[in-house]
Amino acid sequence: MIAKDVIIVGGGAAGFFAAINIAEQNPNLKVAILERAKEGLAKVKVSGGGRCNVTHAEFMPSELVQNYPRGEKELLGPFHQFMTGDTIEWFEKRGVALKIEDDGRMFPVSNSSQTIIDCFLNEAEKHQVDIYYNHPVKTIEAQNEQFVVTTSETTFSAKKIMIATGSNPKIWKLLESLGHRVSQPVPSLFTFNIKDERIQDIPGVVALNVEVQVLGTNLWSEGPLLITHWGMSAPSILKLSAFGALELAKRDYKFQIEVNFIKQGFEDCLDVLKSLKQDLAKKTVFKSTQFDLPKRLWHKLVLASKMTETTRWADLNKSQLEGLASQLTTAVFNVDGKSTFKDEFVTAGGVSLKEVNFKTFESKLVKNLYFAGEVLNIDAVTGGFNFQNAWTGAFIAAQHMSK
Repeated sequence: MIAKDVIIVGGGAAGFFAAINIAEQNPNLKVAILERAKEGLAKVKVSGGGRCNVTHAEFMPSELVQNYPRGEKELLGPFHQFMTGDTIEWFEKRGVALKIEDDGRMFPVSNSSQTIIDCFLNEAEKHQVDIYYNHPVKTIEAQNEQFVVTTSETTFSAKKIMIATGSNPKIWKLLESLGHRVSQPVPSLFTFNIKDERIQDIPGVVALNVEVQVLGTNLWSEGPLLITHWGMSAPSILKLSAFGALELAKRDYKFQIEVNFIKQGFEDCLDVLKSLKQDLAKKTVFKSTQFDLPKRLWHKLVLASKMTETTRWADLNKSQLEGLASQLTTAVFNVDGKSTFKDEFVTAGGVSLKEVNFKTFESKLVKNLYFAGEVLNIDAVTGGFNFQNAWTGAFIAAQHMSK
């Protein structure tokens, strides 16, 4: 049996961040990371398209928590202890400068996730953190104020343990054996599969500012909308998928959405179209793109309003005007299925938040058992928020685990 002071189960972002901070705050502790794969930090590697979306430039805790469909209330206190500004400072102290993009996402200036990975590996080595790769955990037992952790390779013991495995059903089962309740996971960040003539053959088109709602629910969002080969994506859709994760799973990912492409009411839009009928009388509707919409999307919506490419504004009848206003402000699409958003698979589900002390991220049920990251029933919209949750939980837990 290999004896350690602290064991971190999971060699991902939260696991490395916690281990480094524990070893840095108390160099006398023997800290080990147990990682099931042949290398760690896989999610860091693919985040942000390989650039690593480290965090988001939101510096008010009350605003930051609104990006967490599950965990909003619980994270408010922790974000007052460690949040975005602290994350930026932590990385900059270790030679990693971050930059803010127009949409608020923050990346290393190098534009490479390898910068973050190298930082973690270097810091782990510097602070003598032992990393055991190819060590999937089989059992976790609490014995005489010690934890005994058995992997496929050997057995470890430690007084304190952190679970930072992300969404891992096998680990959740082990935590259930220790008395914790686990909300069963469902996908969170995903795109909508839609087959519809109005968006066919125009992948890559972006409507910059739309409103989307799931019909029959209170789910609503706004922001950019991207048309893809398989349907719709971008922040307006991903936000809906995150906040609606449980509801949309119940519907087996078959539902209707209503899209307002121009964020105007039907009547206001109709008034504008009537004015255009006068002002652009001799021009064709097809070639007169309006409302700052992408040209190819305008073409599709015009054709869906029972017009042809040669229909002139002057010739529009009441039905066609109302039809176009409807396509622009209340277009209904049938969603049939989902697709994972890039490689950044996120789930809603995990250890019940009622069973965790968010001042320390320690279990309320098992002394010296700590959590960080998505092993808890916390998840966020896309944009660096899931990583910020990982950094915050790992740092606060590390403060207490290092004592």
